[in-house]
Amino acid sequence: MARRVIKEEKGSFELKPQKESAHICMCGLSKNPPFCDGSHKKTLDEEEGKVYEYDAEGGRHEIV
Repeated sequence: MARRVIKEEKGSFELKPQKESAHICMCGLSKNPPFCDGSHKKTLDEEEGKVYEYDAEGGRHEIV
């Protein structure tokens, strides 16, 4: 059975079961997957209802 995470808000997903919290990347832009490296900050001003992709240089492009 496949598992998936459905998120409601922008940003990382925090795991707290260990000594220190670990943040899991939810945007797919992290250079250190599955862990968050803060790359989601690029997505904070995305418009709701639109879909974007990011190129290797971090440029954002709306997908029509």
